[in-house]
Amino acid sequence: MRFKNLLLWDMKFQRRYGFYLLYGILTAFYVVLLFSVPQSWKKNAAAILIYSDPAAMGLFFMGAIILLEKSQRVTSFFAVSPIRVLEYVCSKILSLSIIALLVAAVLAAVADLGSFLSVLTGTFLSSTVFTLLGIMIRCVKPREV
Repeated sequence: MRFKNLLLWDMKFQRRYGFYLLYGILTAFYVVLLFSVPQSWKKNAAAILIYSDPAAMGLFFMGAIILLEKSQRVTSFFAVSPIRVLEYVCSKILSLSIIALLVAAVLAAVADLGSFLSVLTGTFLSSTVFTLLGIMIRCVKPREV
């Protein structure tokens, strides 16, 4: 129950700050782009679009999410809340992966990619890796010499 509430809060946070709107606009742009390329390029173009943007979105947005949460002093309440670090990280991974999976599903359907399940699996795995990279880049401070 605690993880579900954390995930729903993350999704509301992302909706409030326009992540869904931004990716709705980008998805529409990508669909138009896929319809404008020749049929022989469509599958390769879809693969490039899926794995370069939706899958890598966690890397771009994790810094912004963490900075927004710090500026709103959300992270200071984690010390007294029952939320564990693993739940926090998994919630971020899953909430950003949901957006990436929706965009990847639309692009895969438009490009008529045959291996729909493998596209979604690859998108989820790469989204997880990039989100974790974004967390590491933003949260791990370099050691001062």
